[in-house]
Amino acid sequence: MRRHATVLHLDLDAFFAAVEQRDKPSLRGKPVVVGGLGPRGVVSTASYEARVYGVRSAMRTAEARARCPHAAYLGGRFDAYRAASRIVMDRLRELSALVEPMSLDEAFVDLAASDEARDLDPDALHAIAEQVRADVASRTGGLTASVGIGTSKLMAKIASELAKPDGVRVIPPGTEADVLGPMSARAIPGVGPATAERLRRIGVTTVDEVRAVADDDLRSLLGRSSGAALAALARGIDPRPVVAEREAKSVSVEDTFEIDLTDPRVLGDIAERMGRRVAERLARSGLSGRTVTLKVRHHDFETHTRSTTLAGPTDDARVIVRTARSLLSEVDTSGGIRLIGVGMSGLADWVQDDLFSGAPEKHEPVDAPDPDPTVTTAGARARPGGPGGRRWVPGADVVHDEHGPGWVWGSGLGRVTVRFETRLSGPGPVRTLDADDPALRAGTVEA
Repeated sequence: MRRHATVLHLDLDAFFAAVEQRDKPSLRGKPVVVGGLGPRGVVSTASYEARVYGVRSAMRTAEARARCPHAAYLGGRFDAYRAASRIVMDRLRELSALVEPMSLDEAFVDLAASDEARDLDPDALHAIAEQVRADVASRTGGLTASVGIGTSKLMAKIASELAKPDGVRVIPPGTEADVLGPMSARAIPGVGPATAERLRRIGVTTVDEVRAVADDDLRSLLGRSSGAALAALARGIDPRPVVAEREAKSVSVEDTFEIDLTDPRVLGDIAERMGRRVAERLARSGLSGRTVTLKVRHHDFETHTRSTTLAGPTDDARVIVRTARSLLSEVDTSGGIRLIGVGMSGLADWVQDDLFSGAPEKHEPVDAPDPDPTVTTAGARARPGGPGGRRWVPGADVVHDEHGPGWVWGSGLGRVTVRFETRLSGPGPVRTLDADDPALRAGTVEA
């Protein structure tokens, strides 16, 4: 346990949805849902206005539409989210050299590495957190953040949760047990539905009740490692350090299909595109990998993975694709496949070249869907849409030669509806155009 509250956790509020509301004036103050838009789509983020109707992240989009049919459902713009995240992380690095991003919208900061914040009292820490929040809002054009400060990662994250939305909470040293005690055991990291059910069966639902259980009993119930970890966390003891760089362990691409697929040739083509996408990501990151993994989810939701470890690390698309196809050939697809994924692990920053492979193959552009539903519209590009022309994804940035910049409201039957407005313009007019209108093209993300 640290003697001082020197760990800060920042969490951007409803991040993806907030970026959309910031950039689309007509959606401000209205329910917005970002995520997969197909029949099997899943909600990534819901604005607070949508949460009032019970819409939550990880909920099926179909259920979200039933609960809140009047919300704006957007595919997402990953480039915009990355740009906003970069601004926030840069601000945190001004505060301390030790910043550990956990995702695009949250990070831990070790204030002990900051001359400005070391060993300050709770009031001074509160003022620093408020300044960070104010700077984030100013630099990102209005995005809000919740900030928590505590003696450990656990307590800092608990504090930011208590501060939501758009607030600050500092948990002073010595008060951890009082704060944690009344909370649900689910508030402790690692206590998911299965663990919570095991605890409930012995009459334990709160953190106070977890602390009342003997450590040996927790280890017997949950296993030696998990039981010991839970006993410590329930007391507010969390020795995990803030790590400035979080090393990537794998690179992968996966997709859930709108209908179950059975044709091995179709699945093989999809696996090939995914393998090429993985190779492109490895090359962009200057990485290579040794273990190729194929993930398959069958029609009954049973999920299996198969993997092969190569003789040496590679980023060669041909090798990855050949291995992925080989792994897929061992799978019975006759019952229908809901999801497949291709990944590479055992990463290294060097490549073991195959001296007999010939000239390297050029990585061709791939349109394989990404595991993150927001990535499929990164760059706000239009995709081939079959007989109806180009397919424009709701939320994507566009520009029209006559009407100027805007974003896709919806599309179908060869038509696309666009609201022409920008972050600074105020709510703009709506126009419906031909999906193949030569004057309409993909737009760019505002800085």
